[in-house]
Amino acid sequence: MSQWSALLQKEILEMWRNFKWIWVPITFILIGVKEPLSSYYMPQIIDALGGLPKGAVIKLPEPSAADVLIKGVGQYNTIGVLIIVLATMGVIAAERKSGVAAMILVKPVSYASFVTAKWMGSFLLMLLSFFLGYLATWYYTGILFEWIPFNDFFGSFLLYGSWMMLIITITVFFSSLFLVPGTAGFTSLAFVVLLSLISSALSKWLKWSPSQLADYGNHLISGASIPEGTWPSLMITGLSIIFLLVLSIAVFRKKELAL
Repeated sequence: MSQWSALLQKEILEMWRNFKWIWVPITFILIGVKEPLSSYYMPQIIDALGGLPKGAVIKLPEPSAADVLIKGVGQYNTIGVLIIVLATMGVIAAERKSGVAAMILVKPVSYASFVTAKWMGSFLLMLLSFFLGYLATWYYTGILFEWIPFNDFFGSFLLYGSWMMLIITITVFFSSLFLVPGTAGFTSLAFVVLLSLISSALSKWLKWSPSQLADYGNHLISGASIPEGTWPSLMITGLSIIFLLVLSIAVFRKKELAL
């Protein structure tokens, strides 16, 4: 455990040196405040852009707080996913390519400790960034529109966070599979997009799909009860994370031994 803790501390320190602990949370917060602010000030924004007939009055239907929060958190399922992949794609591939991984593994360091410490460091970064960003979305939605109950907010955060945890695990897996970070990132994005598209097109039959967790989080925001597919989806997500981590360790060990 002390070995694993040392590796995790190294990973956290490395992310400090790369300023990930600064730019990733700030980016998530900016994404979080964009939707409630733009929704509230949309009439003024349109008026400022001009181009309307003289004397025209802009009257837009005021969105509900739930709609604003759902649209806001939806940004994390697009831009947020891209940021997660970009921040994680080189977590193993870059160190393999630079030779740092080989230097570390020369010491009595297990492959499992190396991979899981990398995964945990990326997860902690994502968890903090997403929570701060989503909290900003919830706060500004409450200030400008109406307060969503904190329990519903936190429940949806856990569901969205579970889906993002799987995305991190997918990226770590491809980072252990490929030597080039760009290839790992592109493949991870393609896999996540394909999974989301298939689950969306076949949502009636794939209620247990991990990508459905985002929709289930929206149900909580809207004040609806938890859909019946939530728990199977969470179970599949957890099993998929464990399977991909084990597979990542096996692939990484094989790749390193083959070098």
